[in-house]
Amino acid sequence: MKKSIVNIFRISVITCIIFVLSNLPLCAAFKVVDNINSPNKNIVINFLISDKGEMAYNVIYKNITIIDISTLGFLFKDMPPIAENLKVIGKEKAHFNNNWEMPIGERQNIKNNYNKMTIFLMEENEPGRKINVVFRAYNDGIGFRYSIPKQSNLTEVHILEENTTFKLTGDHEVWWIPADWDSYEHLYNHTKFSEIDALQYKDNPTQLAASYIPENAVETPVTMKINNNLYLSFHEAALVDYSSMTLKINKDNLSMKSFLVGTDRRDYKVNKTVPFNTPWRSIQISETPGGLVESNLILNLNEPQKIKDVSWIMPMKYVGIWWMMHIGLSTWDYAGTQDMETFLSTTPTPTGKHGATTENAKKYIDFASANNIKGVLVEGWNVGWEYWRNEKDREHSFDFVTPYPDYDLEEVVRYAKSRGVEIIMHHETSSSVENYEKHQDEAYGLMKSLDLHSVKSGYVGPIIPRGEYHHGQYMVNHYVNTAKKAANYKIAMDVHEPIKPTGLRRTYPNLMSAEGARGQEFNSGGSLGGGNPPDHITTLVYTRLLAGPMDFTPGIFDIKLTSRKSNPNNGRVPTTLAGQLSLYVVLYSPVQMAADLVENYEGHPAFQFIRDVPVNWEETKVLNGEIGKYITIARKDRNSDNWFIGSKTNEEPRNFTIKLDFLDPIKRYTATIYEDTDNSDWQDNPTDYNIRKVRNLTRRSQLNLHLAPGGGAAISIMKQ
Repeated sequence: MKKSIVNIFRISVITCIIFVLSNLPLCAAFKVVDNINSPNKNIVINFLISDKGEMAYNVIYKNITIIDISTLGFLFKDMPPIAENLKVIGKEKAHFNNNWEMPIGERQNIKNNYNKMTIFLMEENEPGRKINVVFRAYNDGIGFRYSIPKQSNLTEVHILEENTTFKLTGDHEVWWIPADWDSYEHLYNHTKFSEIDALQYKDNPTQLAASYIPENAVETPVTMKINNNLYLSFHEAALVDYSSMTLKINKDNLSMKSFLVGTDRRDYKVNKTVPFNTPWRSIQISETPGGLVESNLILNLNEPQKIKDVSWIMPMKYVGIWWMMHIGLSTWDYAGTQDMETFLSTTPTPTGKHGATTENAKKYIDFASANNIKGVLVEGWNVGWEYWRNEKDREHSFDFVTPYPDYDLEEVVRYAKSRGVEIIMHHETSSSVENYEKHQDEAYGLMKSLDLHSVKSGYVGPIIPRGEYHHGQYMVNHYVNTAKKAANYKIAMDVHEPIKPTGLRRTYPNLMSAEGARGQEFNSGGSLGGGNPPDHITTLVYTRLLAGPMDFTPGIFDIKLTSRKSNPNNGRVPTTLAGQLSLYVVLYSPVQMAADLVENYEGHPAFQFIRDVPVNWEETKVLNGEIGKYITIARKDRNSDNWFIGSKTNEEPRNFTIKLDFLDPIKRYTATIYEDTDNSDWQDNPTDYNIRKVRNLTRRSQLNLHLAPGGGAAISIMKQ
């Protein structure tokens, strides 16, 4: 007991000294009430109260303050804020240390080891409301949330803003995208914190859906490197029945403040019935960039699995009728652009360019069956694509059950089953949410009748009902409720234009993957244009991918898009061929597409890596990396003794020596290395590659890798 009191006093003194140097009035106003350490003692979270009854926290890592005094609270509609006049009425601490198993994921067994502190508070003045703040300290970061307990004088709240702040200790390096309430599809910026200018995107949306950027705020996860070479990632976990949190930038005092996504339909952002918990506000902390990637913090902050039987959830590689539309060889629509009335009142005349035909689907099924690929995605199979972008028609564009005349859905499914292939259904909602919800039971019932268990959904365009945004409470509820309903029909989800992942795949494993960033489609040279620069991948893995899996759709072999009928200057994939192969390991997703036209894979020796690489992993290790520059990841197959390595660089060439000390100590292996040559270059010579084998490898062995500009390497390490 004496030691605990001494530690609290020591930390308070250290904290006060730091605050004296940085902000004298705060030191005088706030004092530490209590604190917890991470299990390894590296992280300390202090809870503080000011002489005005304001609540705050700060975070210390190895005796260095990394989050300065940061205030907490709520701003409500039609009632006073919860911000001051608070007193501590109780404290509670606990320690948890257990393991849980992920049925699908980057690793099979996850350690959940943390210390927990709950602070119980009540207003000293009327109306005397109660609020609790719950903290968890892990070895890889922290999480905290508000908990509003049941109380007689508070039954419902309309939240205008959550006044959660993150006071930084310096002008850190930041990798960020703007807080766009409708889209995450922006290129990442790398600037000092004081140089963040999210409003530069306000009149320059980067996707087809309307984008809305109301403030100089950044989206989470937002990643930072601080002066003493610590790495931080700010995000949230367990986002359920709440509005997504973005972070508003204050350059003057180097702080961020929660800025919840709102709506034009109501004059508040979140409606909650008491009692309730908010999502967790999280900070991952690591001494290396790879430590952020290996962190399990976001998953551990979520509730345990609620779907008992997950045997029907199938991690898989897939091919599909998709890329051909993006590069202009075929169309989603059957009869060309027209309005709904015209299409439905006449016999539609086919254009001859429709991609989702029975014949084409069978071609892809045959290829998948012959090449160890489980799934085939068919986009554009259902009536409505002629008028889905028309504002007056898109509210009722799709019913999700009616195929086009040239697509025999039942025959395609029958043929796929006979070849051991799963058809992945596609539901583009055109962001008409009420229409999709109205048809979900019928659509999922059709899938159940056909014994189909996977769907890719899309939400392109401004949300209907109008005035809602993709990332507000209304849509957060829709995405979660859709996943729950799909689970009742034994359907797994791959959601495009989603709400960002926040670890809910732990609770609902059928939330398999999501888009939520600029994927391969931006490299197609089509209407999205522009392309992603070579450092996009080497930034994504340390930012968006920290939130959860991404359906990036890798595997383009026709790098220069020679298959296009017309090839604009910006139409190319900004990697080498070996770099494309590396993405199957570097970018985690339990559903991975071989996205190119199947004819570009036929007879291609490099396609063997895609045949071999699995999608469900027992273990994941980051071997090296720097944000925006390079990444090397090794993953062990969950169903064999084999390991796979992906290494990716930005526009700079690199040479690595990779240690294989993660291999089994008593086994020998053969590595097949798919690599860039000395002549490879993402701009001038992207398809030059080499395949070589190295035998009799052990855990004492090393491999030398050369990565060309914009290139990479992919390695399969098979037990001999």
